[in-house]
Amino acid sequence: MNRLAGRAAQVSERWLSVALPRRWKHVQAVGAKAESLGQLVGNDAELLAAAGWLHDIGYAPGIADTGFHALDGARWLLRQGFELRLASLVAHHSCASYEAEERGLKTALMAEFPLEQSPTSDALWFADMTTGPDGQDLTVEERLAEIRERYGPDDLVTRFWVKAEAPLLEAIHRTKERLAL
Repeated sequence: MNRLAGRAAQVSERWLSVALPRRWKHVQAVGAKAESLGQLVGNDAELLAAAGWLHDIGYAPGIADTGFHALDGARWLLRQGFELRLASLVAHHSCASYEAEERGLKTALMAEFPLEQSPTSDALWFADMTTGPDGQDLTVEERLAEIRERYGPDDLVTRFWVKAEAPLLEAIHRTKERLAL
């Protein structure tokens, strides 16, 4: 594990392992999967791994502020001295702009954090959305079904996935194509 990913894993463990042990299981598996995808992103391998370890840091008590974990985590990362690009990957992971819109936070998200569309962001979304809440490997379809079941049909999270599913599937498809090369 490289220096940035190691630091990211330590930070994530410190904030999530005790307070949110189930979330920590998910994050451990996403971090490991992001590390395994490093060959897809060349010089961004370290950045991808760190983003995998930190993508859900905004759920942690003491970091959570607005209730929107992607934005809360990204803001916190900047305050801790992490670079803007890493914070932006966290801010926008897994179609977060659609959730931000549902929460009335899209203007803030877009103003504070540039949206990146790249093999690196695609690979982060892939790592997150093919990993279940207990760290198990799932297909993206299984993951979306699990989210819908966990939150229920009327929840904001379920509503935003109706709009976000197509762009998510496109990112997953692009990553699968890169893996096949």
